[in-house]
Amino acid sequence: MSDTAPQEALVLREVALADAVACQALSHAVGWPHRAEDWEMLIDLGHGVVATLGEEIVASALWWPYGETHATLGSIIVSPAQQGGGIGKRLIRALLEQTQGRSQLLNATVAGEPLYARNGFVPWGGVLQHHGVSRADAAPVLQPGETLRLGGPDDLPLLERFDTQATGLPRKPALKVLLACGECIVLERDGEPVGFSVLRRFGRGHVIGPVVAANGGDAQTLIAHWLYERRGQFLRIDVPLDTGLEDWLMQNGLKPAGPVTSMVRGEKPVPSGPARLYAVINQALG
Repeated sequence: MSDTAPQEALVLREVALADAVACQALSHAVGWPHRAEDWEMLIDLGHGVVATLGEEIVASALWWPYGETHATLGSIIVSPAQQGGGIGKRLIRALLEQTQGRSQLLNATVAGEPLYARNGFVPWGGVLQHHGVSRADAAPVLQPGETLRLGGPDDLPLLERFDTQATGLPRKPALKVLLACGECIVLERDGEPVGFSVLRRFGRGHVIGPVVAANGGDAQTLIAHWLYERRGQFLRIDVPLDTGLEDWLMQNGLKPAGPVTSMVRGEKPVPSGPARLYAVINQALG
């Protein structure tokens, strides 16, 4: 932090929906493509703090409750002009205090991982972002008995059931928001749902996620639908490192943009399967 911004001048307060535009400017300063609308969704779903110097927001840190036992932490940003002065430590302490009694999950950048490790987080996986202009030239080929249909609000219990199988977390509020602001497709086989995926506006284009399916072939079908529907457009997807989708995504124009490390402080959630997560909602929400 610069000498002109002493720690005692810094104020941490609860984040508010009205902070979305200022948080967007903050995220753009560190190269994140979030729109104000993306911040509004994150703030509305969660809790957290912003750090201010005078009237200026110079840092943010949010968290989202999943049931009574877990929380994800994210959108932890310090303005480049104020980095290196301990603001990050104060943000993490604030989030850990607000989520006390819960196990905490986050996805850490290379720069942030040492700070989280010092605060008791340990690695347990990773997520790799892919983005680019879709080069898909054909719709997915469905097998006999397979159909893709649009999902809607009435499918919320179905999505919640599959998502909980895949993540071990109750994420109904997030799924409800995604159904309202995005598009959803459900893959059915012989009339029975076997997976779903969501596409929504985000940043420079659209983001695909979550994608929940029982196997990689079904996941590719659910992703390929959006790649073809949005061919020639900028798309992003964040996939766990063990999905095996990386080469296929690159063939379709979505290049890797660097991994993050999934970390946990406390107990990891326990997915029950058979559905599994092939793309996260985003790196903050998991």
